[in-house]
Amino acid sequence: MSEGAVRILLISTYELGHQPFGLASPAALLRADGHEVICVDLAVDSWPPEVVEAADIIGFYLPMHTATRLALPVIAHLRARNRRAHLVCYGLYAPPNEALLRRLGVRTILGGEFEPALRRLARGELDGKETLVSHERFAFLKPDRHGLPPLNRYAALLVNGTRKIAGYTEASRGCKHWCRHCPVVPIYRGRFRVVPVEIVLADIRAQVEAGAEHISFGDPDFFNGPGHAVRVAEALHREFPSLTYDVTIKIEHLLRHADLLALLRRTGCLFITSAAESLDDAVLARLRKGHTRADFLEAVRRVRAAGLELAPTFIPFTPWTTWESYRELLRVVAEQDLVANVAPIQFALRLLIPAGSLLLELDEVRRQVGPFDEAGLAWRWRHSDASLDELAREVFRLVASEQHQGRSRPEIFARIWERAYGAAPAEAPSRGQRAAIPHLEEPWYCCAEPAEGQTILL
Repeated sequence: MSEGAVRILLISTYELGHQPFGLASPAALLRADGHEVICVDLAVDSWPPEVVEAADIIGFYLPMHTATRLALPVIAHLRARNRRAHLVCYGLYAPPNEALLRRLGVRTILGGEFEPALRRLARGELDGKETLVSHERFAFLKPDRHGLPPLNRYAALLVNGTRKIAGYTEASRGCKHWCRHCPVVPIYRGRFRVVPVEIVLADIRAQVEAGAEHISFGDPDFFNGPGHAVRVAEALHREFPSLTYDVTIKIEHLLRHADLLALLRRTGCLFITSAAESLDDAVLARLRKGHTRADFLEAVRRVRAAGLELAPTFIPFTPWTTWESYRELLRVVAEQDLVANVAPIQFALRLLIPAGSLLLELDEVRRQVGPFDEAGLAWRWRHSDASLDELAREVFRLVASEQHQGRSRPEIFARIWERAYGAAPAEAPSRGQRAAIPHLEEPWYCCAEPAEGQTILL
């Protein structure tokens, strides 16, 4: 190592089956400064003990709720093994959980654009006890994925029974919107930042060389900056005309920018994930989603008219869910021929209220939550109708069991329908048994938790 360089260990515990961008991006800046950086993804790998003991800085990437819960015992274990190392946590879930992380021995906590702060920490330019949420603009470097497990060890794209190696990148961060339940909002507060097109393409190029046949864009909303999205999509297709990809886009953006859907299809987009969350307009208003039930149905129509598939996600169990609204969700999914498009876990998720959640702006939410559950990293709530909490638990167990047995999405949906309606599966309204749309092996979910006491790792 060069003079002034330090040994840095960056750790990811879980990122929805993707090779973690949140390790590769800071690794590029830190290695450019001459530091020795080792990246470990505990979702698929482990580390030699000597790596932990030699580290001067140990960083934990906390982009989501599940990753943070999995990281807590690891932080405690590594602190016991190496008490001289400077522990730092970064990502969306680091600042909201500051108090707990500090009790575990974490000294620096970073949110937002964390790469420049990690660089300054390694240079000794921070006093080491900060909590920084930065929105600064900085010069991205091409993510350095050296040392991470190969792409074929991560979740693949499934297309007509064939597995295709999938890569992952980000063309933007943050979000312009203020959805109350979203973990991005407390950190970015209506801001978003783009990654330069040339950096995005360089990262994709490296992953294609490593075997990627499909790219999943992890942007909270690919159409936050529609002009930037168009430039990325067109540049990707020019260089890799046979490469496919998927994106995440809000319902309201699918309608506002419906004229761009044909471009996505032409440039290789296979499907669009969209956080529909609910079909109840009153719930959507509480969540401040920016769309209605009618908007959702129109988005389904427009996406299909463009030759694309919509993969909606839901939070079916909220304090305002009724048996009628849950059954209505299942009925609409069946009637819109979306059974093959929805990962079964989406029918089991409960509303997550983490530390710092904007849901606590609502008087009715503050009245309903119990004490903060530090182990679960969330404000716990119980439904006024205990049978709906039991339904959530039963559906979660059902999905886990059926997926373990290799059941198809329509087969699992039929079982969920039977539990909710008390009717034989054959009575579920459906337009047919379509084959599953192209989808990633690891289901997408956000801002939601499984039934109480369970962890989503399907």
